Amino acid sequence: MKFQKGKVNKILVIKPAAIGDVLLATPVIENLRHNFLNAEINFITQKICKEVLTGNPFLTKALTYDLKYDTTGFLIKHLSRQKYDLVIDLFGNPRTAIITYMIEARYRVGYKFNWRTLAYNIRVVPRRKEVHNIEFNLDSLRKLGLEIISSKPVFVINNFHNEFADKFFTKNSLSGKTIIGMNPSGTWPTKVWYKEKFISLGKKFSDKYKVLIFWGNEKERIEAEIIRNEIGDSALLIPEVNLKYMGALMKKCSVVVTNDTGPMHIGWVLGVKIVALFGPTIPELQGPLNSNSVIVKNEKLNCLGCNLTKIEECPNEHKCMGELSVDEVYNKTLHFIGIGT
Repeated sequence: MKFQKGKVNKILVIKPAAIGDVLLATPVIENLRHNFLNAEINFITQKICKEVLTGNPFLTKALTYDLKYDTTGFLIKHLSRQKYDLVIDLFGNPRTAIITYMIEARYRVGYKFNWRTLAYNIRVVPRRKEVHNIEFNLDSLRKLGLEIISSKPVFVINNFHNEFADKFFTKNSLSGKTIIGMNPSGTWPTKVWYKEKFISLGKKFSDKYKVLIFWGNEKERIEAEIIRNEIGDSALLIPEVNLKYMGALMKKCSVVVTNDTGPMHIGWVLGVKIVALFGPTIPELQGPLNSNSVIVKNEKLNCLGCNLTKIEECPNEHKCMGELSVDEVYNKTLHFIGIGT
């Protein structure tokens, strides 16, 4: 189908999850706004990702749903009423493909993934294994012939978030000190460095520096408390906060050592010094894109980037993370922030 820009006044972007993936899709919003100055631009995602979009100046509205309660039929019924002219499916799984098709927008953009390609009338050749995820998302706009002016993700925090972080650092006597942030959490088990490794790393830092441990959900809090208790008095946990306040706390750290997770992306987008631990994922495709980050991985292995999501699927017993040296992460972190080892 030939795309006619002048027929588009209402746009929907679909990206259900995860936090990092939604953040890496935000350049699509800015570039859509550049090309459609007066259009209504909405973005639908799962409820857990809403804070990624809150405050985005290029977005009209962030729509959210909860997988526990909102069925595919409910979403189709609700979204169909909105009469979108253009729908862009950046996810391309069966659920989002069906939703995109059933909305009956004039233009339905999606990637050529097996039978799901039938849901779209403008089809994009996926370059998932060739380009960074940001560029993969922007290919949807290139297919429409739209001008690309930015590839920088957008994550907005304000003075309230920064003031909260300032007060937390002051209350805990962290201001003006070298603070080593650690994010030991992660959704994919294969992307997570072992708890014992983070404990050993924290102990090495604790002789001279304070360690601030990040967490999200209740399971992560329990793990973080175990790590904190093992490290000792030099370590403390962040309080229970949303993604905005978490980002503000990350900004005040001297560096954050993190698994490949949503907080990793929030950190580098905010300009935080990030030491990112990679194993089954490929940093060139999914990692930080600024000079304020350094990648650490187990270079002894030739199976890195396998993208396996379950440890039991791994034929090499998760050596990419299990044998990633604490000393290597420690030394590279200190070198990265300009402190001798």
